[in-house]
This record gives sequence, C-alpha cells and structure tokens, in this order.
Amino acid sequence: MFAGVRGELGVLRPHRVEKQLLRACLDMANNVCVVVALKHLSLTLFYILIFTAPMTVAVLSAVVLGEGLGWRRAVAIGVGFAGVVVAVRPWELWAGTGGSGMGDWVGYGACGVCVACFSVNLVWSRVLTRTETPESLAFFSGLVTSAMGFGWMAVSRVGGPGLTAGLWAGLVAMGVFCALGTLCFYVAVKHTSAANVSQYHYTQLLTGTLVTYAVWGTRPGVWVVLGGGLIVGSGVYVAVRQRG
Repeated sequence: MFAGVRGELGVLRPHRVEKQLLRACLDMANNVCVVVALKHLSLTLFYILIFTAPMTVAVLSAVVLGEGLGWRRAVAIGVGFAGVVVAVRPWELWAGTGGSGMGDWVGYGACGVCVACFSVNLVWSRVLTRTETPESLAFFSGLVTSAMGFGWMAVSRVGGPGLTAGLWAGLVAMGVFCALGTLCFYVAVKHTSAANVSQYHYTQLLTGTLVTYAVWGTRPGVWVVLGGGLIVGSGVYVAVRQRG
C-alpha cells in the first residue's frame, strides 16, 4: 500500500527470490515461536529471554560481517548470558522445584528458536539490503507469512469456532503494526549496523513489564529482575562500545 500510494510498485520486486524466500521463512518461524513462547512464559520473562538476541547479533556480526567484537564486549556478552541463567534458574527446573515459576521448558525452547531465527535474519538482512529495497524485504516477508497463516487458519477452522468481528479486527490491527514495524526494521538495517539495530529491543522490557502488571497483575520476582538487569546492562554496554 505504501509503495502503491507513492507510485513505486517496482520497489517491491525481489532480485534474489530464493534468498528472500529463505529469509522470509526465518521470519515466519520466529513469529510462530513467539506465539508458542507467550503461551508458556510470562510476558516479562519472555522479553528478558528475547533480550539475548542483541548479544547473539553482536557475535554473528563479528563473525559474518566483520564488524568487530573485542574482549570487553565479549565479557559483556558473557555477563548477559549469566543474567539469563539467573532469571531462569535452570537448576531448579531440573530439580522439579519450578525455577522462576514463570515458564517451562517448552517456552524456553521456543524463545531459543526465536533468538536464533531473529539474529540470523537480522544479520542476513544487513547483507541483503545491499541489493534489495526495504519495501521488497518487508513485502516478501509479509507475503510468505500471510500465505502460511491463511493456510493454517483454513485447516484449523475445520470443526472449530469461526472468526468473530472482534478477532478479525485484532488480526488486522496486528498486521498493520507488524507491517509498519517490519518496514522500519529493514530501513534501519540498511543505514546502520545490525548490532546497533538490535539494541533497541531493550525498550520493550519496560513496556512488557508494565503491560504484564496492568493486564494480568503479574509482578516479576527478584531473580527475574536481577537477571534482567544483568542482560540489559550488558546489552547497553555492547551498544555503547559499538558506537565508540
């Protein structure tokens, strides 16, 4: 729609269809795992685990794009991983005592897939923007996700409840916000490093915690707050070192 209003439909044409298709599949897998993770984790813990993505992007950027890492940033990434361990406390899950009390292994596994898909997608998108337009990347990603989504809806509706007007409105609103966010995402990775773009995920910690408390009345535990602090602190340090 944005390209149509500007009369520039040609910017939607992909130059490397096979690479765009694979990247779009990574994006779709990330979205599916987000839904799975949110079913098994509290929103606050979900955001904390997802915040390992900027650190993963920093490592991949150093290896794939040669953007540099350095021992200080490597130490900061290690501190961030320690924050994940503190927040989740896997030893209590293994002992059957509940860990953080805000999630289970299915949710943690889904978050792991989210981080992997998002990180690879971000670094790869940084490469693809050299030949592809942000509009093309956003359009192709939305096209693949929509095709799979409508296909799954058609199958899941057999013998199940239909979509109400409220659900349709919610789906349309989600689509609009997702499309705008995706377009801004690809514009950003075209004009700055992947590591810089990934750091803005930390703004979601405050909004996620506030929404969790306002809607469900859930307060994060002390260990979750401590682990989240380590993750955010290390991520901010990585961002500052990247800009320096």
